[in-house]
Amino acid sequence: MNSDNGIESEATSSTPPTDTSGKPVDKNPEDSATPSSTQTKEQEAEELSRKIAEIERNVADGH
Repeated sequence: MNSDNGIESEATSSTPPTDTSGKPVDKNPEDSATPSSTQTKEQEAEELSRKIAEIERNVADGH
């Protein structure tokens, strides 16, 4: 932060994030993956795993 040109001192953690046009961007945690969407994906993954296991059992049993 002891830069002669002062660029580093301007970019601090207190500087709000900006978009490509330079406008400040509100950091909203709800914009990222929400617990409900994560839960839905986990449920879908579990359902697929159960279906795969069922198919593997059927193949192993010769059905």
